[in-house]
Amino acid sequence: MELELDTFGLTAAILAIAGVVAFLAHRAKQPLIIAFILVGIVVGPNVLGLVEEAEALDLLAKIGIAILLFLVGLKLDIRLVRSIGKVALLTGLGQVVFTSLIGWVIAVLFGIDLVAAIYVAVALTFSSTIIIVKLLTDKRELDELHGRIALGFLIVQDIVVILAMIALTSFGGGREGSLGEQVLFLIVSAVGLLGGLYVVARWVLPPLLRLLATSQELLIVWSVAWAVALAALTDLLGFSIEVGAFLAGFALASTRYRETIAASLSGLRDFLLLFFFITLGAQLDFSAIGEQIPAAIVFSLFVLIGNPLIVLIIMGLMGYPSRVGFLAGLAVAQISEFSLILIALGRDLDQVGDDMVGLVTLVGLITIAGSTYLILYSKQIYAWLEPALRIFERRRTRPTADYEPETYDAIVFGYGRFGKQLVGEIVGTGCTVLVVEWDPYAQAQIDDADLADRVTVVFGDASSPDFPDTLPIRHARWIISTVPDAGTSIVLATALRQHGATCPIAVTAHTDAVGALYDAAVADGTISTVLHPFRDAADDAIDTLRRLENTEPETP
Repeated sequence: MELELDTFGLTAAILAIAGVVAFLAHRAKQPLIIAFILVGIVVGPNVLGLVEEAEALDLLAKIGIAILLFLVGLKLDIRLVRSIGKVALLTGLGQVVFTSLIGWVIAVLFGIDLVAAIYVAVALTFSSTIIIVKLLTDKRELDELHGRIALGFLIVQDIVVILAMIALTSFGGGREGSLGEQVLFLIVSAVGLLGGLYVVARWVLPPLLRLLATSQELLIVWSVAWAVALAALTDLLGFSIEVGAFLAGFALASTRYRETIAASLSGLRDFLLLFFFITLGAQLDFSAIGEQIPAAIVFSLFVLIGNPLIVLIIMGLMGYPSRVGFLAGLAVAQISEFSLILIALGRDLDQVGDDMVGLVTLVGLITIAGSTYLILYSKQIYAWLEPALRIFERRRTRPTADYEPETYDAIVFGYGRFGKQLVGEIVGTGCTVLVVEWDPYAQAQIDDADLADRVTVVFGDASSPDFPDTLPIRHARWIISTVPDAGTSIVLATALRQHGATCPIAVTAHTDAVGALYDAAVADGTISTVLHPFRDAADDAIDTLRRLENTEPETP
């Protein structure tokens, strides 16, 4: 007896399969994007044949894409865009340009036609912000220099992909009429849309949001309705749902409710995107898959190896050490969900065929799987490749001739968030500080903080055992490492002692587990003390709250 499933039963079966495959992918430390595409292959016509004409799944997929683009726009606050550093901007744009050019050449060499080659090349340039942020957060590297830079150029990529989608849907929508008429219609539509959106965002949304925010459920329902409605409007005007959803989020990005909305919708986004990746996997044409494998392998190697090399070269020319460039470069060693959305958009516009969608999807499966392990074991891989990667560093002359050893009370390694606060406190006591940092732009931050008269910056790598010999360590009263990595700080402290440092040496631990790694070095006197900035901050907060509790309130 043949079992026939209605839409609800079909969806239930697909979700059950997705749950099992997602669990296996999680155990293999793989992003769930891979699991969901594999589910699509399994339930598609090539295997189980559960998905043939699944209009309901397509609708859920489109809503998922709209929510994704809405959240991207929601996080692109204009103040955040302005704060993107020079290195993130130049690295992000440089990587997009060079990856697109080289990818286009490879595509042409494989005989792909001009328009499809452009789509494939552009799709190779984008990396998954969601995947990278999760991996770096799990490794506690998001606040390290390479993590901050990677997050910066991922934001640049998000902006570029939105602009690419706008351009493609504006000039590739197949409108009727002459070119002049199409351009005129485009300009009028864009001006009207942006002008109306500005009016709504400026005078309508702020008071409306204040009313909606009185109910959490109402705010969430309205946000989804706003995103989908504007997406439908731009689709009607000849743009795409992606453009409208992004603009809907961007209109709310400067409001105080954006974090609440983003946190509430992130789970819904992940659930609905499941259906996009499932339908994508179900549409793979396995009859032509054999012909695409050679091209997919070459493109995947280019993304896994070539993209990080492009970032490494650009950052090396800007003065960053090979370690920072390599670790940041691994963030672009895969293509993203936006790559798949972009190539699917090209198919919807009848500019590329299903074969190109299949090719980019294969590249996505290979690169996302491969780059996950590259990032998880990034530091071990760098240690193995370090001698060869040194050629990408721009040679620098360390400014030891400008040192006045007797004037430096403290030497601080690292000028991150804790380092900045610590240096400011030390300078506030009337002391002078020598900051050792491998970020070439640390000096500009010192100048902006008006600390240049008491703080000197030297470019250097704390993990190099020979570097301390170039520093005035014998004249310092304190030496502090704010580097969060325990291994680096232990190597540094050992080298400092070997080169004659006799003053107290303090290191930093963000967690008690990291602090325990320093026990042996503290016991033998290499390290004098371990600083716990987060734990100490919590203790100070409790003391402040207790003082407030014991303070009598003033009577009016």
